Amino acid sequence: MKASQRAQSISPFFAMEIGKQAAALEAQGHRVIKLNIGEPDFGAPPAVIRAMRDLMDGRPMPYTAALGLPELRQAIAGFYRQMHGVDVPASRIVVTAGASAALLLVTAALVDPGDEVLVGDPSYPCNRQFLGSFGACVKLVPTTAATRYQLDAATVQANWSDATRGLMLATPSNPTGTAVPPAELAAICDWARRHDAWRIIDEIYLNLQDADAQGRPAQTVLATDPDAFVINSFSKYFGMTGWRLGWCVIPEAMVPVVERLAQNFYICPPTPAQFAALACFTPESIAVCESRRSEFAQRRAQVIAGLAGIGLPVDVPPDGAFYAWFDVRHTGLDAWTFCQRALQEAHVALTPGRDFSELDPERHVRLSCAASSDELTEGLSRLGRFVADLRP
Repeated sequence: MKASQRAQSISPFFAMEIGKQAAALEAQGHRVIKLNIGEPDFGAPPAVIRAMRDLMDGRPMPYTAALGLPELRQAIAGFYRQMHGVDVPASRIVVTAGASAALLLVTAALVDPGDEVLVGDPSYPCNRQFLGSFGACVKLVPTTAATRYQLDAATVQANWSDATRGLMLATPSNPTGTAVPPAELAAICDWARRHDAWRIIDEIYLNLQDADAQGRPAQTVLATDPDAFVINSFSKYFGMTGWRLGWCVIPEAMVPVVERLAQNFYICPPTPAQFAALACFTPESIAVCESRRSEFAQRRAQVIAGLAGIGLPVDVPPDGAFYAWFDVRHTGLDAWTFCQRALQEAHVALTPGRDFSELDPERHVRLSCAASSDELTEGLSRLGRFVADLRP
């Protein structure tokens, strides 16, 4: 049986491959420090867990509307007002089966075969895979430390062509943890809008971003570009990775289009997860999540200092998410070999740069700071010994 060309063209997700190897080592009795997966160790807020327990009393759990529970859409709209000072009508919010389903709907709604889409390199691999699956010609644009490994307005303009129909970027980014400055993001979106191109902005890590110099929360792109397509998730800020719940914010005119796609692609998001997620937006849960955001910032600082002491430089300190993107050139190993040997010899799982970069895949490695502080301390200690043994 022959697989489709679409299936054959998709590269493996190496973070998951490393995870399989780590599991095999654990089965042999080794303790592996897992710094390869971006999964918060906290789990869902306590109020959400209590809400899910209460729901499991035998009551029916029928399909919801394809766009999600109306009360959950209203709660997300309130979250934008409370956290970002932006009024987003609940009618423009679509609850999805994880952020991946949000990307599925948005790309299906926007992309025609042959459309050129600008995406920065490095970036989260699944974003470009979704685009490519619907026939987009993904134009990977190289980024550097000078632009915080993000697209900027000058780079976008230099790489624009008559075939460009849109762009996708994530702020803060996975794998680098770096955010696009608000003024730069506004300039990028303004250029694309004036060229009648759509903008998909992945804000999955927005609420894990550091406050600005005045102590204000990170600004959503919707503050300056209300017609952008925004992707978000309950997985990271709310710690609900396995609950498979996300959302997108889309222009009003696209709501019927996306609703039809959702009805056909997956009917509706998970009903129990939607009801339980209403408890995310209580004062108790927001306080818990804000405390965890501070903890992640401390862990990032711990990792950056630890890597510097080992001699593994982080070119651009992250200001959001829970990742460190460090350079391994000085070790004499390429990124893939570094990760393979670190796993086998030091029992530390990391993600090689080839997951995120096609243009410069062997220079960088991603470390996830989502593990506990104790796990990070042990992982850094093991990496320090491993790197020291590499030196002549």
